[in-house]
Amino acid sequence: MATQDKYDFIIVGGGSAGCVLANRLSEDPATKVLLLEAGNPDRHLWLKLPLKFRDLMTDMRFNWGYETEPEAALDNRKLYIPRGKVLGGSSSINGMLYCRCHPADFDHWRQLGLAGWSYADILPYFKRSEAYPDGESTYHGSEGPLKISKGDRDTDAHKAYLAAGRANGFPVTEDHNGVLQDGFGPADYTIGAGGRRASVSQMFLKPALSRRNLKVLTGALASRVLFEDKHAIGVEYRHKGAVAQAMAGREVLLSGGTYNSPQLLMLSGIGPADHLKGHGITPVHDARDVGRHLQDHVHVGVGYESKNSFDAELRADRLGIAAVNWLFFKRGPLTTLPVACLAYIRTRPELSAPDIELLMNRVNPEAHVWFPGIRKPKGGYMGTRVVLLHPESRGSVSLRSNNPADKAVIRHNYLSTQKDLDTLREGVKQARQIYATQPLAGMLGGEVWPGKNIQSDAEIDAYIRSTASMIYHPTSTCRMGSDPDAVVDAELRVNGVTGLRVIDASVMPAVPGGHTNAPTIMIAEKAADMIRGIKPPSPAELPASMAAE
Repeated sequence: MATQDKYDFIIVGGGSAGCVLANRLSEDPATKVLLLEAGNPDRHLWLKLPLKFRDLMTDMRFNWGYETEPEAALDNRKLYIPRGKVLGGSSSINGMLYCRCHPADFDHWRQLGLAGWSYADILPYFKRSEAYPDGESTYHGSEGPLKISKGDRDTDAHKAYLAAGRANGFPVTEDHNGVLQDGFGPADYTIGAGGRRASVSQMFLKPALSRRNLKVLTGALASRVLFEDKHAIGVEYRHKGAVAQAMAGREVLLSGGTYNSPQLLMLSGIGPADHLKGHGITPVHDARDVGRHLQDHVHVGVGYESKNSFDAELRADRLGIAAVNWLFFKRGPLTTLPVACLAYIRTRPELSAPDIELLMNRVNPEAHVWFPGIRKPKGGYMGTRVVLLHPESRGSVSLRSNNPADKAVIRHNYLSTQKDLDTLREGVKQARQIYATQPLAGMLGGEVWPGKNIQSDAEIDAYIRSTASMIYHPTSTCRMGSDPDAVVDAELRVNGVTGLRVIDASVMPAVPGGHTNAPTIMIAEKAADMIRGIKPPSPAELPASMAAE
């Protein structure tokens, strides 16, 4: 017989959304909250060092290491998918870029019939979570748990990128999360004091751990949601080799992320009935869209040889000194990231929002630690990831078996529409044009990727198919909507049952045009108010138009 404990709320998943919910819901001392996380605690030093994120992407101590099925439009390659196997979820291993995305993304959600989800409605929740270094303003908050730092603004590389952007007719902004989201500008990071990663577990969950009404279990893999008729009453999970059950007096909240939340819904009997029956699962509710509409950003590289790069900082002795400076004195190159510039551009002027992001950096993707006479450096580099922001392609998440420990079947179907391929190709061409513009061009040597011999559309397309990869922003497998097939409604309640919500990136109706960590945190902030019955803040008063600074 499984052991049983009783709580008001059970949160499944201690990632970007789950940690926020655990904090906000446990603010009420009369509320008893359980957070279940299948991964590990986040105590390791590498989880705090910003520049270590490249290694965390493949370190199986902190990573689930998923992969796609063969992607037909990408030369049948299987793509590796890092996902955080640790408190804080992928916020504990990601690239720490803080980007809220474009206002048009959220206004589109409202146009789909989702009241309360326009940009003006959700901006107060972005501000609530944020501790912005420049203080309170129309667009920023200063009292929230999430520490934000400002990136590269004064280097020659950054200035050259801005100049090249201007010369090509693109706007320049000082703040992509402020009045203008278009164009070229500096990055913001979720990096806190002393150059420590500001993961959601450290910023939201850790301050709440002293509350007696909050219990956190790591290494706890949820098996299924328990139902009484069609009302969610608890969760069954596996912990330390035993099966246990926790009962929820009010609600069960799924925050496992875009791959795991639909998987757990299906394991619990909510999903396409025929698919569930094929795996020996009795349907509780036939919900055909669970696991469908999977979206993500796909990217390819454009890069050049350059003396203006981060390569010198990777010399072993300098890296050792930098590590000491970071650990003991909270300063030096390891306290930030070598992202030289972000750009959000439109490949066609009639578009309502940018369709390509350029992630410009000064680190060769193949860079490594080196030392004279022992190992040669990879070489100086400047380049960009060309990111497709609004894909038409749709994928799916489905069950491999009825065993919760088996990874789900993930099919992204990247570039399965001609428009996606055409837009990404145009992004490559525009990136090349930007890098051919002075003063940026004067910093560069030969083209590394795609390479000077790749010029025709057919050659660029072949390069894209053979090298394109994901940018790790999966969304929409439990999409929110006002239509009958939507998995959750505008208050994130699972349609067809009661007592159950999904609160994570899987509920986004469409992948937004930017990075998804900040919007996921926002969704959890808003959901906490909904659950607690707190009246939402008044919509933000925004200027009628946005112009370049």
